[in-house]
Amino acid sequence: MTRVHRPRRGLAAVETALVLPFLAFMFVIAVDFCRVFYFSQVVTTAVRNGALYVSDPDGPTMSRYPDLTTAARADADASFASQLSVSSTSGTDVGGNYTRVTVTFPFSSITRYPGIPQTLTLTRTALVRPAPAIPK
Repeated sequence: MTRVHRPRRGLAAVETALVLPFLAFMFVIAVDFCRVFYFSQVVTTAVRNGALYVSDPDGPTMSRYPDLTTAARADADASFASQLSVSSTSGTDVGGNYTRVTVTFPFSSITRYPGIPQTLTLTRTALVRPAPAIPK
């Protein structure tokens, strides 16, 4: 006795209907992960720029930026550079004088995930000591 192979109509449509929501959810998760990574890189670059501005021994007189906030936001995209919050504190410890530069950015995800907050605050901090002055 031989088996007769009959085409199973509609099976592909049922499989697609079952798998498509999962694939869409995975796509949105990947997009949000990429967005978090991108904005964390922007915040890291901003704190680095701020640290370089603060560490200059000649001070702001030789810089092309008028203040720390402008220097930190210089490389950020203009559409969200204003959302970068830049602050600094100065102090003295065993190693001498220092300045702590902190940059924060309020990140909002595209969708809500169970157990994960929709908004995150991305924060980077750099502890900077003044660079030694170069003799002229």
